[in-house]
Amino acid sequence: MDTKHCAVDGWVDAIPAPGPRGTATFDLIVRPADIDVLPDDAPDTVITCTSGDPRITHKLLTGIQPGDLLRVTGILVQPPAPGEPARLTVDALEVLDTALVPVLQSMVMDRYGDYCVIFNADRDQVPVFTALGQWVGLADNPDTIATLIDIHERVNGGDA
Repeated sequence: MDTKHCAVDGWVDAIPAPGPRGTATFDLIVRPADIDVLPDDAPDTVITCTSGDPRITHKLLTGIQPGDLLRVTGILVQPPAPGEPARLTVDALEVLDTALVPVLQSMVMDRYGDYCVIFNADRDQVPVFTALGQWVGLADNPDTIATLIDIHERVNGGDA
């Protein structure tokens, strides 16, 4: 597999998501350096990024929003097949510019023991994950989070 250590500048495509074992993942949209000489319909490059560094993961999950311009440094792995995104394991992250419209301000991530929940001021429903990033379900409202967790623990024998 072809890998190389590099730095890439790009825009965050969507809210970074928690992954397994304390990781966070996000897609970075990278424009070609010679965009001025390319046709208007030239595609951008999508790089799927992952980090397990606790400081970077915390920053991604609490302070990064779609549209932020980042410089990420890490190990780039070329895609296994044409048309698939490249993968970058991030070991350094720098925010070069922030998005104009804040998105995460109305969202709060909270922890319930071995579970994580994401409160969104615009929605009553609350997504629930295990602390390792496994999807548990969607609670109808904050009052039903405990019920959803109880059901998950009974079905899975107490394993979060």
